[in-house]
Parts: sequence; C-alpha cells; structure tokens
Amino acid sequence: MSDSSEVIVVASKVKAYIKSQGDMKTSANVLQTLSDRIRTLCDEAMESARSDGRKTVLDRDIP
Repeated sequence: MSDSSEVIVVASKVKAYIKSQGDMKTSANVLQTLSDRIRTLCDEAMESARSDGRKTVLDRDIP
C-alpha cells in the first residue's frame, strides 16, 4: 500500500499541461493536492465497486 503523502501524478505531465493551456508555472504543492484528490476519488470508486459486489473499479464508480 502506498504512503498517503506520496505524489501519484506524473509531475512533468501536469506541469506541461498547465503550461500549454495557460502559459503558467506549477507549484510543488499542486502535485500533492492533486494526488490527495485522486486518492479520495479512488477510495470512493473502490467503495462503490465493493457495494456492487465487484472487485473491479469501473469508470462509472468514479464520482
């Protein structure tokens, strides 16, 4: 199981996207915040799959 403080997004991809869409820079804290949000979404999706009796998370499980 991964550490809940670990960054799980691809930093270079996030930074490149933000730069390409608005010619802006990305703070390091953005990566941690995005990772936290993704973990929350994954947790909610896993709970949805469990409540449906599945062991596979589907796109419809993501709120």
